[in-house]
Amino acid sequence: MQRKKFGFRNFISLQTWESLGSRLLNLFIFGILFIYLFPMLSMISTSFMEGPQLADRNAPIYPARQIRFEYEGKEYFVYSVPFEDGSTRELALVTPGRTSSKLVDPQNPEAGLIEWQGNWRRLIGVYEFHATIENFTLMFRSLRVTDLIRNTLVMALISEVGVLISSIIVAYGFSRYPLPGGNLLFYILIGTILIPEKITLIPTYFFFVRVLGWEGSWLPILMPFFFGNAVYIFLLRQNFKSIPKDLDEAAMLDGAGPLRILFQVILPQSWPTVITVSLLHFFYMWNETRQAALYLSTRRDLIPISFGIQNFQSLSPIQNQLQASALILMIIPVIVLLISQRYFMRDVVVTGMEK
Repeated sequence: MQRKKFGFRNFISLQTWESLGSRLLNLFIFGILFIYLFPMLSMISTSFMEGPQLADRNAPIYPARQIRFEYEGKEYFVYSVPFEDGSTRELALVTPGRTSSKLVDPQNPEAGLIEWQGNWRRLIGVYEFHATIENFTLMFRSLRVTDLIRNTLVMALISEVGVLISSIIVAYGFSRYPLPGGNLLFYILIGTILIPEKITLIPTYFFFVRVLGWEGSWLPILMPFFFGNAVYIFLLRQNFKSIPKDLDEAAMLDGAGPLRILFQVILPQSWPTVITVSLLHFFYMWNETRQAALYLSTRRDLIPISFGIQNFQSLSPIQNQLQASALILMIIPVIVLLISQRYFMRDVVVTGMEK
């Protein structure tokens, strides 16, 4: 009986420790997540603040404004006023002074003015929650945001089609056909990822502008994607190689050609990777500013949203307006990611092993 009781107690103790450890681990994870997301939460909060709150060091971190009280036809700010007896009252400051000030009680204004000894600048205001959309309204008045978003979506759609078609075809060739020197070509292709964009910036600009005369158009930005992307080709090739070739041979026995095998055998099993590549390219195009600044600086009607907001931020270097424009810039990618998260990187095969 003693052995059974001892084992039961140990079992209860083990369950308690497991439950406690699980809760502490969850608490630690949520703490790390909050620290990681705090800058984003601060950005969202600041974007809804009014200008005076940014200059008030005593203001709360959430959007708020100092409470006002109307007395004898005028509005006065309400402060938290300490008294010598240790009590604190919320009073409206009517006549500020360095050594003494006159205040009125908003709950009992009929009692008249209350004289308080001390410097009014040491008083801390009383705030209430107040969010404003004036920062967003100012940005929409200054920018044609709908046109910028339309330009970005059109550019993303056109380049998406080009980069997917070219990358899928190249990856299919590398994964299924023994090309002469295919491995060397693939290594050279992957090696292009290591080439910094700054090295190719001047030659490509000279070719597109001086030779082809494409300045002031989308062509220099969109056309390179119709020749594939090394990163996307790598991801697609690794995924295609993980699909058994027995399926290709079975389809060939049924009379299927290479393109039919690609569209009816390979791609139906590779949708998670294709969607991942599509999302990565969409996020890249949404945040594109370098190429837009280089080729579209003379065509304000063709610029994308990221470049337009970058110009707005340089003209309006005010914190709440900067955060509001940044929030607009990131909201659509977040929505797209939330909608497609069930497909994003699901069963993606990167190195022949399922992650």
